[in-house]
Amino acid sequence: MALLQERKQEIINEYQVHETDTGSAEVQVAILSERIKKLSSHLQANKKDYSSLRGLMKMIGQRKRLLGYVQKQDPERYRSLISRLGIRG
Repeated sequence: MALLQERKQEIINEYQVHETDTGSAEVQVAILSERIKKLSSHLQANKKDYSSLRGLMKMIGQRKRLLGYVQKQDPERYRSLISRLGIRG
């Protein structure tokens, strides 16, 4: 369920804070969100793949922690990020 390098680079370019940014919280959340989307579609077709389900839950937890960090640091950046990603209603 790994992302292709081209897709990962597109996500980094879209969400980076500055030119050399590849690992800020925003970029990490965006990459995790893309991986969660891919894994969710896999699990819809393979309902009994419990090891992938566990991986999905771990990714969701990691994204939640990163979003909490961003919210604590800068609430405006947090609101912008979740609206761009289309998560958390």
